[in-house]
Amino acid sequence: DSGLVLPPKLAPIQVVIVPIYRNEEQLGQISEKVKEIMKGLKRIGISVKFDDSDANKPGWKFAEYELRGVPVRLAMGARDLENGTVEIARRDTKEKTTVSLEGIVEYIEQLLEDIQKNIYQKALAFRETNTHKVDTYEEFKQVLDEKGGFVLAHWDGTSETEDRIKDETKATIRCIPYNAPEEEGTCILTGKPSTRRVLFARAY
Repeated sequence: DSGLVLPPKLAPIQVVIVPIYRNEEQLGQISEKVKEIMKGLKRIGISVKFDDSDANKPGWKFAEYELRGVPVRLAMGARDLENGTVEIARRDTKEKTTVSLEGIVEYIEQLLEDIQKNIYQKALAFRETNTHKVDTYEEFKQVLDEKGGFVLAHWDGTSETEDRIKDETKATIRCIPYNAPEEEGTCILTGKPSTRRVLFARAY
């Protein structure tokens, strides 16, 4: 992923703005417009950084903030200023688009919400794809060896059974899903009654 991909709600910096200029006059003009954007973003609680340092070129800054996982990057040059536009790049998909400066604060606010939802849905889909339900101990061991991930299985509730499963398979109980429905079954190891499944996994 070329570095971090941070959900906006966890990112210390949610938006970074990088100016592209040839001289101090252009930087001054861009900075005035950026101040307006930053004021609007901060007013609604969005953390934003304007990187106008001249120690590194824009390309270096783009790569640096991508590595840091900043969700949204704005790039503004003299031509953008003339056209009343700005280039926006989103970290989660690496998509770039040019949008109007009119309504830019509202656009970024919605974009951050979209990024948050997209990252959540991607993580949820990954978890579901890598969670496997089993009913027998042989199937349990096979899934651990061939697929890995989380294994949802019945357990009789005793530490003795948990310890034995750990000794034999290196898998341990990671959690008892709080929203899992009660489900009558039998422990995969002992065959004793069980009222719900728990999540097992190996540590890597």
